[in-house]
Amino acid sequence: MRETAQTIARTRTPPRRAPTALALATMLALAAALAAASLWAAPARAATAHDFLFLSIDGEPLPLSAFAGRPVLLVNTASQCGFTPQYAGLQLLWERYRERGLVVLGVPSNDFGAQEPGSEADIKAFTDHEYAVDFPLTTKVAVRGDAPHPFFAWAKRDNGVEPRWNFTKILIAPDGRIAAAFPSRVEPDSPELVRAVEALLPAGGMSRPASPPAILPGLIP
Repeated sequence: MRETAQTIARTRTPPRRAPTALALATMLALAAALAAASLWAAPARAATAHDFLFLSIDGEPLPLSAFAGRPVLLVNTASQCGFTPQYAGLQLLWERYRERGLVVLGVPSNDFGAQEPGSEADIKAFTDHEYAVDFPLTTKVAVRGDAPHPFFAWAKRDNGVEPRWNFTKILIAPDGRIAAAFPSRVEPDSPELVRAVEALLPAGGMSRPASPPAILPGLIP
């Protein structure tokens, strides 16, 4: 009888079913959301810009700590803005000073006028084709509002710096502090910006001059 009862119990126990495609998709989406939340979580005690992480436009981790010891000109960019031609000036600035340590970092954002609507692939193709940009770019992020990237939340909270439009330029010193910020209208080759950059570069050595292109392509509304 005991054997018969055990046999009946085994017979009545429903077999385990493999997860459906929908269940698997839901689990993967949840895992991705948790990973993203962890990635963008602000450091508990952020002291400098070096405490923050972006993703490169190709999706690879891009910690600002990788640029410790070098000045970084971080610029929130957009492809369909009246200031978009500043990509050309940023590229020239990068070419002129990168051998002395300057990093130009473009941070695409769709926050202002929905002027960066495309995907990362679209942004990369546009900047490469129109401006031959080879300075680093990040994935598209929010730079203001209710849920900005943690770097921008920190820049506003602790430094009073917040982009008011595309192509705001934030100059980060080699030690990670914010040294200066420039509004959109300040061109990359403006004397005030160049002086601020040069003040953070190591003494000695000559910057490499760069010739401007004959034509500055771009989308000007």
